[in-house]
Amino acid sequence: MRTAPTILHLDMDAFFASVEQASKPSLRGKAVVVGGLGPRGVVATASYEARVFGVHSAMPMGQARRLAPNAAYLVPRFGLYKAISERVMELLRALSPLVEPLSLDEAFVDLEAGGVAWDETSARLVGAQLRADIRAATGLTGSVGLAASKMLAKIGSEQAKPDGLVVIEPGTERALLAPMPVRTLPGVGPATGDHLRRAGITTVGEIVEAGEDELVRLLGKAHGHGLYAMALARDDRPVVAEREAKSVSVEDTYDVDIHDRVRVGLEVQRLADRCVRRLREAGLSGRTIVLKVRRYDFSTLTRSETLRGPTDDPGVIGEAAARLLDSVDTTGGVRLLGVGVSGLADYTQEDLFAQAAGERAGVAPGPVEELAVARAEEQPPPAERRWPAGHDVRHAEFGHGWVQGSGLGRVTVRFETPGSPPGRVRTFRVDDPALEPAEPLPLVLRRPGQAGDGEAGPVGAPSGAAPG
Repeated sequence: MRTAPTILHLDMDAFFASVEQASKPSLRGKAVVVGGLGPRGVVATASYEARVFGVHSAMPMGQARRLAPNAAYLVPRFGLYKAISERVMELLRALSPLVEPLSLDEAFVDLEAGGVAWDETSARLVGAQLRADIRAATGLTGSVGLAASKMLAKIGSEQAKPDGLVVIEPGTERALLAPMPVRTLPGVGPATGDHLRRAGITTVGEIVEAGEDELVRLLGKAHGHGLYAMALARDDRPVVAEREAKSVSVEDTYDVDIHDRVRVGLEVQRLADRCVRRLREAGLSGRTIVLKVRRYDFSTLTRSETLRGPTDDPGVIGEAAARLLDSVDTTGGVRLLGVGVSGLADYTQEDLFAQAAGERAGVAPGPVEELAVARAEEQPPPAERRWPAGHDVRHAEFGHGWVQGSGLGRVTVRFETPGSPPGRVRTFRVDDPALEPAEPLPLVLRRPGQAGDGEAGPVGAPSGAAPG
């Protein structure tokens, strides 16, 4: 284990909610909750103002509304979050070749491998500069932990929240960990925590007092040894630069159980198309198609089919998903559907379309165009335009704004931009021809000569979005 605090953990502060506050002046300093807004929705992120009321990630949205009825409840804008995350990761990769992203808003960095830090002083300077660079590039704040191991760096960033920096000096780790709850350690989830609590162990210091043999007796050899080492602040896990994706998948949970078999089939095709888009964005293809179905009674079924070679063709993947659906009984209702592709590769086999179209019993392969037309004819008629809360719109007369809410044939829009004062609210018919969905505006404009590409352009907006 290294002796200098040169492993950095960055955690963006209330990331999704902070992005929404930065892009919507009227929400700055107010409670904001981002997540699924339906009856079965859950909280993805809550702003610090909302956390005062007890709202937190993974909480059922209904419970959040009861705790904070006056908060702003918004549907996630993942395209925007991903664009901002990519900018943050660029800044991290400028520091070191060893960057290990854990999610859109969190990553480890080995500063020593990048040659930018070798002791506490240099590491602290790098951490402070990184936070300043993130604020300049995105307008957002992140918290930084610096330590000699990944476990301690993550603990440091948690202590630094919000918008801070904590360095855990080598030699102070044991004293720091001792009073912390056992759930602080990696690998201690609710079940392990309850098991330890029943044995009278609630803090990291009590794990050390219990001794390694007692931990092995309680938790088994591998888990007991590993947990005891963590309690002694021993963590030799390296920062891993790339985590190879093993699968690409998408899924949706429905507010009301779906009983109609035709609707289920159309949803599976829609999910298959979304999965293909993700594959292509990542430059991948795959051999194994997986269907996931959670039924009305919460029982979850998975079915899979492996093709002769990898593909990213929507026809192939859609046909395979449809065949898998044929083997699942959905008569009681479906509450969740998912389509995934595994066995990933970075190439495709062109002849797989014929395989998917022709391997049905007694059916000869047909032209690609005929199958595409048939699938297009199966699509449902266009639905009434939806206006998700928090998403961007543009009005022909009033300009750029965002949806505050919609219902009963009306949509309410607040017209403001990231750089404007809080804007005015207006209400329109949901089918108003002057109102259209819009791309998010950038939170910060990249100035000529700014680190990254040397050209002026938007930061914090998907590709193609124009500055306001």
